[in-house]
Amino acid sequence: MAVKIRLKRIGKKRAPHYRIVVMDARTKRDGRAIEEIGKYNPKTEPSFIHVESDRAQYWLGVGAQPTEAVEAIFKASGDWQKFKGQDAPAPLRVKEPKRDKQEVFNEALAEAHGTLKTEAVTAKKTAAKKTAEKKDAAPKAADEAPKADEAPKADEAPKADEAPKAADEAPKAEAAEAPAEAAPADDAKA
Repeated sequence: MAVKIRLKRIGKKRAPHYRIVVMDARTKRDGRAIEEIGKYNPKTEPSFIHVESDRAQYWLGVGAQPTEAVEAIFKASGDWQKFKGQDAPAPLRVKEPKRDKQEVFNEALAEAHGTLKTEAVTAKKTAAKKTAEKKDAAPKAADEAPKADEAPKADEAPKADEAPKAADEAPKAEAAEAPAEAAPADDAKA
């Protein structure tokens, strides 16, 4: 049985990703593999190559034949030179780590204004503080709504018609009380 090391395509349309697999030569391209020994993504810059070197060396040692594409990948990763006993190539290029957005903003701000005047962003609030603020805001809004209804009533001054009525009622009430007090005194005289 002939064993090949080849690429198995995965991923979406126009966004291919490949797995480096060991397969029987008669199986279809995306068929069942004997073993997966690496990954390859040609769309990133630089392309992503990850090969399990010990497993690649084992399969090359037992006679598995790499396809042209896989041989090129092995040459880039250094596995082919290791198998042939040659000098190792230069190490693979690696993607730079992503820079912090705040750092990029501060650099752009410094270039535009000459010096850094302020920080890029304010500190983020924790989720617990946000929920506590929302809970506090809801009762405050509910308390403020009745006050808004009561405020116009408290601010209203008594109307001109109501003021004399109130003034007239007070002496009548006092006059009604006075004869009641006088009546017991009259009963005492009798």
